[in-house]
Amino acid sequence: MTTRDFDLVLFGATGFTGRLVAEVMAQHGGGVGLRWALAGRSLARLQTLRDELGLAADHPLITADAADASALQRLVARTRAVITTVGPYQRGGEPLLAACIAAGTHYLDLCGEPAWMAAMIRRHDAQARASGARIVFSCGFDSVPFDLGVLALQQLALQRTGQPLAEVQSRVLVMKGGFSGGTAASLLATLEAMDQDAQAARDMLDPFALTPGFSGPPQPAPAAATYDDFLGQWSAPFVMAPINTKNVHRTHALLGHPWGAGFVYGERMACGGGVEGELRARGLVRQERLQNRVLGVGIGRALVRRFVLPKPGEGPNPAEREAGRYEIVFSGTDAAGQRHQLHARGHRDPGYGATSRVIVACARTMLQLPDEVPAGITTPGACLGLAAGPALAQLAELRFEPVAV
Repeated sequence: MTTRDFDLVLFGATGFTGRLVAEVMAQHGGGVGLRWALAGRSLARLQTLRDELGLAADHPLITADAADASALQRLVARTRAVITTVGPYQRGGEPLLAACIAAGTHYLDLCGEPAWMAAMIRRHDAQARASGARIVFSCGFDSVPFDLGVLALQQLALQRTGQPLAEVQSRVLVMKGGFSGGTAASLLATLEAMDQDAQAARDMLDPFALTPGFSGPPQPAPAAATYDDFLGQWSAPFVMAPINTKNVHRTHALLGHPWGAGFVYGERMACGGGVEGELRARGLVRQERLQNRVLGVGIGRALVRRFVLPKPGEGPNPAEREAGRYEIVFSGTDAAGQRHQLHARGHRDPGYGATSRVIVACARTMLQLPDEVPAGITTPGACLGLAAGPALAQLAELRFEPVAV
């Protein structure tokens, strides 16, 4: 890559999540010598943000609209990498992605829209590989802790026994946090896309939607409340599993299927033991089915959009973000019957307080990768891998901790 003005540009800096990312960059970006800029469509709002963050008066600002292809091309030509928080990505994310690919500029986002991701892989992966651009979707709570958690558990098993795990199960033990308008908008956009596009509907249901040309064995069905013997708890479907499981399988495919072509991965929400745990698990299942019925029709989505879900630009307040936390346990049994477990623990609200720090850690790792790391539309696990661990621990207080056996 030729010398460019910046190492990193944050696009969408004045949005709700973009501002959180900008705060992390202002606190930690300069300390590692990164040349970085804020970007968005309104110069006045960028100037206000710059002042509120306490940045220098000459800190670089770039104006560009997500729909202005020429402005996006000029933007990406000036930087080694871009973080974009402008979603829903399926409603306007492709021009920036395409511009990055054409310029050989690395790209990181917070996309949790797997049907769009699948379409982008089909449309742009070959060109990204050719241009040298590394395109990494889902660099937030979905799907970094899950993708890297599976990778870390597999590495642990290999170190202990020399054999990978044919099946890994993850359970979300704690997830304390809020819900923003941007996430709501992405959910509604995905449902609307499924109405209009049969391929999008198929992709949402297919755990191997992000591995074109490969389809593995049947994966765990998410629908029912079940009792986990290894946890001694009940569990229910986890709302982010349709995103995370697809990214895990793409990571596995991009790495060359080192865990075997029959690899199985399941992801659920732990609900506790005893009668209370069972009631909570069954309650979550009923709640999900009711939400699916309401959101499954246009009038239901319109009512939810108007009266229930937060609007774009809204989200948890600073106290809520700081009070949040999450914990995930990953578990698998090897061919000799030995169980291996690992915990992922992170601080702050997972969707926003943690996510804003996770994507900055991913970007920092991206900029330090050696040239031989493959380009293309990839994943946090396949591209960044466990090399992201130190930055994640420092910035996001996300750590992967093996459980002694």
